Amino acid sequence: MDIISTNIKDRILKVAEYKGISKEKFIESINQKYANYKGVSKKSSPSADVLAEISTKYNDINLEWLLTGKGEILKSSGSSHLIASESTLSYGNKDDQATSIPLIPVEAMAGFGNGHTSQIMEYDAERYVIPEFSELNVEFLIRMKGSSMLPKYNSGDLLGCRRLPMDTFFQWNKVYVIDTIQGALVKRIQKSDRPGYITCVSDNNNYPPFDLNYDADVNAIAIVLGVIRLE
Repeated sequence: MDIISTNIKDRILKVAEYKGISKEKFIESINQKYANYKGVSKKSSPSADVLAEISTKYNDINLEWLLTGKGEILKSSGSSHLIASESTLSYGNKDDQATSIPLIPVEAMAGFGNGHTSQIMEYDAERYVIPEFSELNVEFLIRMKGSSMLPKYNSGDLLGCRRLPMDTFFQWNKVYVIDTIQGALVKRIQKSDRPGYITCVSDNNNYPPFDLNYDADVNAIAIVLGVIRLE
């Protein structure tokens, strides 16, 4: 059965039809709101968590079809890869720690400044095998939230990051994840005219740049090395 729809959310609703489940009940079963699958909201892409829910609860569904519209709605034997626009993902587990990368909540960065490397590796999180990211020595994934880095990053994108020591040198104009006293930020970092400060710049011009006291206000930092966007 080859069903091709215009976007992922259309195909998610096709799964409900295929399974003989009402669309409302199906969307509720993957911990989503049906309102997000109607009208203008249907044009936005679902997060990786949605795909994980479908993969877990409806594990016969071909995720390659779900993401791209290509192939069959049901996966063939051995089909276990998530295909994204910039990389290929497959689910790992805690036995794959040497090669898999954890998807962590951004607040888990809080202990990095104290050298708590194990906080990443032992965090109870979804793990992914992404060969391209392994080659870059990506340590963890976080999910982008908000619109401050549009068009570079969309809300829901998975950012591949590597933590850095607090006394690192900045590569000016690169994007970093910064854990601050007011929470985590994803910003492009530029040199400040003020000693001891860094300038945080958003790619979205609606968010003005600001200076941050690096010594007083920053707890931990990580550089963004790549992005996975599910479309």
